[in-house]
Amino acid sequence: MNKDTKKPTILVVNDDGITAPGIKSLIEVMQEIGHVVVVAPDGPQSGMGHAITIGKPLRFDKVDLYPGVEMYKCSGTPVDCVKLAVNKVFKGKKPDLCVSGINHGLNNSINVIYSGTMSAAVEGAIEKIPSIGFSLDDFAQDADFSHCKKFVKTIALQVLSHGLPEATLLNVNFPKGADLKGIKICRQANAKWAEDFDERTDPYKRPYYWLTGVFENYDKGEDTDVWALDHGYVSVVPVQFDLTAHHVIPILNTWEFMESSSSTPQTAAPDGVNLG
Repeated sequence: MNKDTKKPTILVVNDDGITAPGIKSLIEVMQEIGHVVVVAPDGPQSGMGHAITIGKPLRFDKVDLYPGVEMYKCSGTPVDCVKLAVNKVFKGKKPDLCVSGINHGLNNSINVIYSGTMSAAVEGAIEKIPSIGFSLDDFAQDADFSHCKKFVKTIALQVLSHGLPEATLLNVNFPKGADLKGIKICRQANAKWAEDFDERTDPYKRPYYWLTGVFENYDKGEDTDVWALDHGYVSVVPVQFDLTAHHVIPILNTWEFMESSSSTPQTAAPDGVNLG
């Protein structure tokens, strides 16, 4: 894939779509580091989480949007993009790095669960590719990503140099504005959306609903991603996709569960078929 063996091969993905300004900024930074391959959705796929397409065919086409960049657009989800990249573009030979973003909007705290940006990076990590998700606190289509670039480059180079522990990846979020104080290594804050559904009426007098909500932070720690972003720092949170609550296993082992069904007497039908 990479004719220059001295340069790393970098897969760039996102969830805002292949023409989004955020992915353009990410591509520009990655071109300074290595050989760039882009596989991104053909339209916005925000909030898709780790969804994959299983009930309809996927369209996958090569496009020419930026000079010197190998690019493909995909009709599926961000995770579909990574899967197709690994299987059809790289043909099983993994890239050196997978970067996702730069997302229009934060993916801090609980947002990491819903994020298509982060799920694409998670899929990269599942494929044993060092992976990073990048997001900016600005939903505007004309958002300014310029102040993110030097930090994106620094973090990407560090990951390429040191690697990441298996089954982990990085979630990186940027505050809005150019006056950034630096990088903070953080934990995910205990926060969530207090959601509401605004009920409206369409021209046919039928009700429909628009999701709204307020982000509530229950975590007052100064080591969280929310705190870092509120105080002008770039937050870097190491993420893992093993969702096992390991600390709960000893607790569950003290519970009295029913005996195994194999010890339960079974009833035989007259014809000898076991009804179990």
